[in-house]
Amino acid sequence: MNNMNQMMKQVKKMQEQMMKAQEELAEKTIEGTAGGGVVSVQVNGHKKLLNVTIKPEAVDPDDIEMLQDLILTAVNDAITKADELANKDMSKFTGGMKIPGLF
Repeated sequence: MNNMNQMMKQVKKMQEQMMKAQEELAEKTIEGTAGGGVVSVQVNGHKKLLNVTIKPEAVDPDDIEMLQDLILTAVNDAITKADELANKDMSKFTGGMKIPGLF
């Protein structure tokens, strides 16, 4: 019985640490870029878009599709980096196991 209580305390402590790590992810900013930096976006660790920056040289009224592609590329770059950051931060607790719905 004592071992079970000790194990439950450890599980609770791990849960608290994981929740703190999730909260800290919201405070981290990740940047994604495209076109050599003419388009950049920032997301937080929860993949919420925070900022979009488009340099004037990226805007060509005759080629809107290029600008759209640059924005998509920059956003996807930032989201990929945010996923990698979350996986890295959470793997401390999961031992590298992928737990659906955790992050």
